[in-house]
Amino acid sequence: MALSNYAVPVYYGRFRDQVLKGEIPVNKEIAMEMNRIDQLIENPGIYYDPEAVEKWISYCEGEMTLTDGSDLKLLDTFKLWGEQVLGWWYFVERSLPVPNPNGRGVHFINKKIKKRLINKQYLIVARGAAKSMYGAMFQSYFLNCDPSTTVQIATAPTMKQAEEVMAPQRTAIVRAKGPYFKFLTDGSIQNTTGNRMDRVKLASTKKGIENFLTGSICEVRPMSINKLQGARPKVCTVDEWLSGDIREDVIGALEQGASKLDDYLIIAMSSEGTVRNNAGDTIKMELLSILKGEYVNPHVSIWYYKLDDIKEVSDPSMWLKANPNLGKTVTYETYQLDVERAENAPAARNDILAKRFGIPMEGYTYFFTYEETLPHRQKSFWQMPCSLGIDLSQGDDFCAFTFLFPLRQNEFGVKTRSYITSHTLMKLPNAIRQKYDEFINEGSLMVLDGTVLDMMDVYEDLDEFIITKSYDVRCIGYDPYNAKDFINRWKTENGPYGIEKVIQGAKTESVPLGELKKLAEERLLIFDQALMSFAMGNAITLEDTNGNRKLLKRRYNEKIDNVSAMMDAYVAWKLNRDAFE
Repeated sequence: MALSNYAVPVYYGRFRDQVLKGEIPVNKEIAMEMNRIDQLIENPGIYYDPEAVEKWISYCEGEMTLTDGSDLKLLDTFKLWGEQVLGWWYFVERSLPVPNPNGRGVHFINKKIKKRLINKQYLIVARGAAKSMYGAMFQSYFLNCDPSTTVQIATAPTMKQAEEVMAPQRTAIVRAKGPYFKFLTDGSIQNTTGNRMDRVKLASTKKGIENFLTGSICEVRPMSINKLQGARPKVCTVDEWLSGDIREDVIGALEQGASKLDDYLIIAMSSEGTVRNNAGDTIKMELLSILKGEYVNPHVSIWYYKLDDIKEVSDPSMWLKANPNLGKTVTYETYQLDVERAENAPAARNDILAKRFGIPMEGYTYFFTYEETLPHRQKSFWQMPCSLGIDLSQGDDFCAFTFLFPLRQNEFGVKTRSYITSHTLMKLPNAIRQKYDEFINEGSLMVLDGTVLDMMDVYEDLDEFIITKSYDVRCIGYDPYNAKDFINRWKTENGPYGIEKVIQGAKTESVPLGELKKLAEERLLIFDQALMSFAMGNAITLEDTNGNRKLLKRRYNEKIDNVSAMMDAYVAWKLNRDAFE
């Protein structure tokens, strides 16, 4: 079958029929991608080329092996995803220089050039779906079947993780099961001065995997903009770009260099992560805009597998929505064991929901469970006595104040107020900016003009807030870092009594954190603000060999300061209980 601008792709057609018959359940994101493919089929300017797809499939099954050396049979999902990358083409008209017949000078002619439509493919699918193997198929295919001299890059949060894309290629080189690899691996890599026919043409070296026929190389690089920008890679695979705490848009950096070449390809593969509001979430917002049709970009392929609702976790028939290779690359039993573990180990629940079922948990991670971070109904603590916790450790970015109101029956009311600069707000990525706008609208986050927060401006605004709300502040707990000026002014205007210094560390934090955790479990912390819910959801603790805990402050970008301030207020209340009698 030749190029066609109306044909239905072979493997997509089979997949669509199974979906329509109800044999394969799909989530709404996959349904939206199917609508985008149907629009490509109807577009007369876009052509489908089955030959390019079949060549890739023939190469993979004939030459490649699994990581353990056994024969490879491409999964239906691999064929579906690969068809989306290689099957769609379009034509552009360009003026090309042609030498004159007399050999002097050139003249230009207009010529139609065939170009591949898809330059980027995003694959978000659950753990155990053989994503890295899929990336290895494309790296090997372009390295050995593209006659041009190219650089190919495999990257991941760690170099060892990126090696997972290289491992199947190295195994296939060692096994050399097909005639093409037998030819490429015939000879010796040590032969550098003898007959070129006796030299190996494809080998794994310390630089990466090199094809000596074309001079092409597939190499591993760190996932850092500084290491990736400026390169001219034709094929790139980015593994686990959602899983880790990635603060840089490395996919954009790769695209800047790759776009210098025609028909470049970037395949970004990942399972869902538990670290929210990073560069990955900003990219996901863009992908969802494309899927919804708000932003038209036919050069991007998006396969976003996940459950539509957390209730579907208990229904094994829906698990295929999150992992279409379930039963092939990972067993149902593995999933069932993880579901049982999630029910009995709350600390692992959110990681399992993200990694196995593609449900992003909005940062609700390890110390407080999801249920403990749900806000209560609106409350007002007008004219009530309280303890004030202060955390100013991020003075150039985020200053947190938490009011703790002792109530009856061991309950504590919680109100919070935080400050950032307008400079910080303007620099936020899209994903976290939306979250901050929510805090600003509810009045828990205040934005002050400038680049660095002036502690006296913060003090005056907070003092006015306390007077307006008629809070009766009877004691203060504070982290001494960056708090000297603020505390000195407080002493001057309110007296030195009830002011407690809370030094951070496992020695002082372990007991109050444990007690706050018990209060949260019993829903005795009464808070109604999204900022407090967000901070509790991001709180992670480090535990030493003696079981002592302290807040993990390295996650300062995720704003746990209000939890730290709540702990300071709690310590101050315990040391000054007589002031509340």
